[in-house]
Amino acid sequence: MTTVKVVAPAPPAPFSTDEIFPDFPPRDDMQNYRYLHTPASTAALAYHFVDSDTTLVANEVPVGWRPRQSAGILIPDLMVIFEIDPAATLARNGYAIQEHGKPPDFVLEIASPHTSRNDITGKRRGYAEFGVPEYWRFDPTGGRYYGTGLAGDRLVNSAYIPMDITPVDADRSWGYSPTLGLDLCWEYGQLRWHDPVRERYLPTYEEITDAHNAGQDALQQAAARIRELEAENRRLRGQ
Repeated sequence: MTTVKVVAPAPPAPFSTDEIFPDFPPRDDMQNYRYLHTPASTAALAYHFVDSDTTLVANEVPVGWRPRQSAGILIPDLMVIFEIDPAATLARNGYAIQEHGKPPDFVLEIASPHTSRNDITGKRRGYAEFGVPEYWRFDPTGGRYYGTGLAGDRLVNSAYIPMDITPVDADRSWGYSPTLGLDLCWEYGQLRWHDPVRERYLPTYEEITDAHNAGQDALQQAAARIRELEAENRRLRGQ
C-alpha cells in the first residue's frame, strides 16, 4: 500500500457557536446495515467504553475543521473519539475538529462497490490531513474492493504507515488497534472486536440474545426442579 505523506493545513478562523453541519443524504447501500448495525458491532464497541462519559462511538457523523467549511467534510462509517464532550458533537450535527482541538482517534470504513475507491484514495488523504491517528478499512469480500479483508494505517510523522495484519487462516485475519486496545478481526466475512486483555470477543446481538435465552431456559428449568422438590417434600411429610 502506498504511503500517504501530508502536511496538515492550519486550522481556519474561529466560527460562530451556532453553526451546525448540514444534513447529508443517507448512504445508498446496505453495507453499514449488514456489518455494523445488524450484528450490533457499533453497540458492542460503545458498551465496551460505556464507563466513559467523554467517549463518542458513532456511525456516519460528518467530520470537518468546522461545520460549514466549503469542501473536505468526510463522513466515516464508524469513528471513536476519546476525551471530548459528545453532546457538543450532537449539537453541531457533526464533529468540528477546531472546536474540540483534536481529530477523531479512530476511523473505520466498510467497503462497497460505490465507495471503496474513494476509501483508499481521497478519504485516506483526507483523514491523514485531519490528523486521524488510526484509519482502518474492512472489506467483507476478503479483498475484492480493498485488495485485502482488513487494513489499518497508523499516522507517524504526518505519514500513514500500514499496520500489521496477521492471517489466522483462509477465513480469518486479525490486526491490533493500539488506540482502542482491541483486536479487529475479519472472520468469515464479518467484523469482530476482540479484547486481548480479557481474551474474549465483544458479543454480537445474536450472541447476547442466545445468552439471554439460555439464561431464561436455565431459570425455568431451575424453577421447575424446585417445584418438583417442594412437591416431593410435601408428599414425604404427608406419609
